[in-house]
Formats: sequence, C-alpha cells, structure tokens
Amino acid sequence: MAEDVESRENIESAASKKGKKSITIEFVKPEDFRQIYAIGAAGGHSPYDFRIGFYNDTPKMFGDASESRVIERRVEAEVILSPVAALELNRWLTQHINEYESVFGPIARAIPRPRKENIKPVEDSTEIQGYI
Repeated sequence: MAEDVESRENIESAASKKGKKSITIEFVKPEDFRQIYAIGAAGGHSPYDFRIGFYNDTPKMFGDASESRVIERRVEAEVILSPVAALELNRWLTQHINEYESVFGPIARAIPRPRKENIKPVEDSTEIQGYI
C-alpha cells in the first residue's frame, strides 16, 4: 500500500512541536514482490480478522450460445487484516477515492453498453459472507 505522505508529515510536525523524536517509515519491496491487477474482491470476516481475496474472471465457452456459460474466477491473492488495519484501510481508501473523484469526477460503476432484448438485469452487487 502506498504511504500517506501528508499523514506522515503531520505526525512528524506534531512530534517536533512536542519535543518528541519523529518517526520515518521506509518502504522496502522484497525480491519476490509482485503486483497483480484484479477486477474484483470478495471475502468476509470473523471476530479476529478480515479476509479479502482479489480475483480475475475468465469466461469459458461450452457448447452453443443457447447453453449456459462458465466463468472461471481465479483468486490471485488474499489479504488478511486485523479489525484495526481494516478500519485504517477503509479510511485510506475513502480519502484517496475522494481525492481521485475531485480531480477526475465520479467513478462510474460500469461501462454503459447497449442493452440486448430478453436479458435480465444483473443486481449491482452481492452479499459477501464467510471466507473464500
């Protein structure tokens, strides 16, 4: 996760005003560090932690167009957070989404596509319960 520079500067400034030592956090990426792109997330929580699995979907076609389709959902990574860390992640995401939208405008939930007849509308979201 990217460092919140403004918060770090505020902490350092407040610490120097009180005569306390400042803390600088250095981010280090290990050799096996990797980035993933995910189109979605699913997960849940227990009394002890929050689990978020980040996934990508791949449509698989079977038979002719009248038969049902299968979508393979590949979980690329899972993050396990303490309740306090989940709360901080929520605060961080809210702050950065607000900043993004103030620069680029509201984030659209979906790309509008022409509607085909006889297709049932899909709900905006589903409930996330339990672990993956």
